[in-house]
This record gives sequence, C-alpha cells and structure tokens, in this order.
Amino acid sequence: MRRELRYPEMADPMVRPRFTGIPTFMRTTHCEDPAGLDIALVGVPFDGGVTNRSGARHGPREIRNQSSLMRRINQASGIDPYALCRIGDVGDAWVEKPFELEGAHREIEQAFAEIHAAGAVPVSAGGDHSITLPIFRAIARQRPVGMIHFDAHCDTGDDYLGSKFHHGAPFRRAVEEGLLDPKRTIQIGIRGAINDRDVWRFSHDSGMRVVYMEEFYDRGPKAVVEEALRVVGDGPTYVSFDVDGLDPVYAPGTGTPECGGMTVLEAQIMLRRLKGLNLVGGDVVEVAPPFDPSGTTALVGATSMYEILCVVAASVAARKAK
Repeated sequence: MRRELRYPEMADPMVRPRFTGIPTFMRTTHCEDPAGLDIALVGVPFDGGVTNRSGARHGPREIRNQSSLMRRINQASGIDPYALCRIGDVGDAWVEKPFELEGAHREIEQAFAEIHAAGAVPVSAGGDHSITLPIFRAIARQRPVGMIHFDAHCDTGDDYLGSKFHHGAPFRRAVEEGLLDPKRTIQIGIRGAINDRDVWRFSHDSGMRVVYMEEFYDRGPKAVVEEALRVVGDGPTYVSFDVDGLDPVYAPGTGTPECGGMTVLEAQIMLRRLKGLNLVGGDVVEVAPPFDPSGTTALVGATSMYEILCVVAASVAARKAK
C-alpha cells in the first residue's frame, strides 16, 4: 500500500513501527529471485528428519515474525549488515514431497544450489538439523568447509530406525560425502544423557574438536571461541546454531531439549567474535514453536540469526573489497 509519508525516514520499512507490514526475516525486502543479492535469508520449513518431537517445520514463519524486533545496527559489534551487503528474504526452500526424507533433501539441495549459483551466501532458518546436509551439498561441492557448531548433540550418529539421514546424523554424512572437513570442525555445548557410550565416537575419531558442556563451563565462552577461531583458521567456514545448545530455560520450544546449556548472552559473545572469519553461510535450526506458545524460543532464534547475519555480512564485505 502506497501512501504519502509525513516522516521521510519511514520510507525505510526497517524504521516503521515493528507491528506493521508483512513479516520477512529482519524486515528485509521479499525477493524470491536471489540474483543481485549478497546474502539470501532463507526459510527451510521441514522437520521430516526429527527422531522424537516434531514442530520445527513451523520455525521459519515464527522466526520471521519475531525478527521484526531486530534493528539495523548491532550495538555490541558496531556492524550494520545492510550497509555492507545487499540482503533479502528469498522465501522458503519448501518441499513438495515432505514424506520421503531423501527426496525432500534433494529438493532442499536444489533450492540452495540456485542461491549458490546466483552468488548469494545463505543464512537460513530451519527446520530440523537434517537440513544442513543438503545445504552443504549445494555450497560445498567444490571444496569441503569447516564448521563452528553450537548444539547439545554432536549430530554424528548413524542409522536410526532405518534411516541414515535424520537430524542426529547430518555431519557424519557430510564428512563421508567430502563436504565437511572434520579437522576444521568444532562442536560446542555437547551434553545430556546417552544410551550408547560411543554415540559420538565418529566426531572424535574423525578429528572434530568436541567441547562438552563441563569444559565450556570451566573455560568460559571467550576461551572456547578463541579455540574455535584457531580450529577453523582462514578457510571457508559455516556456522550452524541449534537452539537446543542453549539451556531450555531460554529455548524451551525445541524438539530435543537438554538441561544445563549455555545462556543466550554466552552464545551472543561467541557469535560476535566470529567476525573476521571466511564465512560461507549459516543456519539456526530446531526452533519448534508449538512447544513454546510464549514465542521466546523464536525470538532467541531470530536474535541468533541476526548475530550470524552480522558476521557473515562482514565476511562477505571483506571478500568483495579484495
């Protein structure tokens, strides 16, 4: 709807009242064609890979809604991602046949392949954590990426109930397919009871750095993220943020909550310190709004997505300046 504005600054939708307008990620422009964008914000409303509580298919829509609370400039880091890059919401990588898991992953891969071919870097909202594997298939075929992974679980399991492609196994599959470099991978916040002592053996045997929550508590977020920077080095790196890495007091709306996790502030401190890395994408996954009617988890998801957007924008801008 067009109207004459009394306040010229209101020409920018980001400074209009946040209860107005159609929700998009961070109130950016909706543009289904990624051509011309530096960064594509993408929803992946798929949770066919969950092993217990479903609901993350509703994550992108509610994260969009809560992301209207985000503003332009990150007060802590000073980054204004919109001044650095052309950013738009390209809609959802939605799946036409969601009941066939491997086929659904191929559909998601195709959507991200188009974004990658257009030269845009994806920052995504899931969906369950199985979506990261098809994203890797789209953006990491030319060379494996490193990863900074925030989670309560390593997600390097194997066959579960007849499938090797559930949300507890994407990073094992990614290593096996040559998409993820395990020696440039760090997993932060791992905790919780297990049924098999060797459930995360693949992470250790392949060379991933696993930071269990007890070590995180002893060392603190600043020391842990400094190690993360050393692990991934200057190679292409992806950031994957599962909200169950946080204590469920901050993110109750998720499929596999684990008590004893990190705080939102600790996560923000670590994400902000990723500035300067060679980042090629990121995601926030496992926000399941049906388990949190308050909307708190979706707000945490939107805030984490914004933090990732800021450091990815700084990385993209640095590459463009070379």
